[in-house]
Amino acid sequence: QVQLGESGGGWVQAGGSLRLTCAVSGRTLSNYQMAWFRQAPGKEREFVAVINWSGGSTYYADSAKGRFTISRDVTKNTVYLQMNTLKPDDTAVYYCAAAAVNLFVHLADRYAYWGQGTQVTVSS
Repeated sequence: QVQLGESGGGWVQAGGSLRLTCAVSGRTLSNYQMAWFRQAPGKEREFVAVINWSGGSTYYADSAKGRFTISRDVTKNTVYLQMNTLKPDDTAVYYCAAAAVNLFVHLADRYAYWGQGTQVTVSS
């Protein structure tokens, strides 16, 4: 079992920055990938970014490229999402998710473990 807990959400004006944190506990994470998804009201859950826990390789949704950075600290069992140049369209609940490494990094149903989410609100 893997337990995930997000923090760091909040309110920010457009152009501002936030850093989300996902604390991971439970099993060891070798051969796992860690991702961030988001869900805005009335919309489906959307892939944001993923990182391979062991190797550190990353992949981003087009909406996140150039503005968001996913990283992990293996000594702290923590995953981060640094979000810069935030836009009102980034407003959503952001979720941390974990899955065994697979090719379908952008599909929410491939992730077995989810956190409770943290709200990010960007005002114009």
